[in-house]
Amino acid sequence: KPCPLCDEAKEVLEPYKRRFVLQEVDITLPENSAWYDKYKYDIPVFHLNGKFLMKHRVDIKKFEDRLRKLELQIE
Repeated sequence: KPCPLCDEAKEVLEPYKRRFVLQEVDITLPENSAWYDKYKYDIPVFHLNGKFLMKHRVDIKKFEDRLRKLELQIE
């Protein structure tokens, strides 16, 4: 903290908040040290349904495509 890139990403994802659950992980907490070791230079990092999706900035086309595919699998 502060994390301007994280704040920017949350703003970009705001219109989609009814379609997925955003789980934020503070990688600076001791219990998240594995995430810190892996991503300390690459925040924010995005996983969707447990799989790596993107890092640094939201690629909205990639996000929409992957989210749509997941929604089609569920229906």
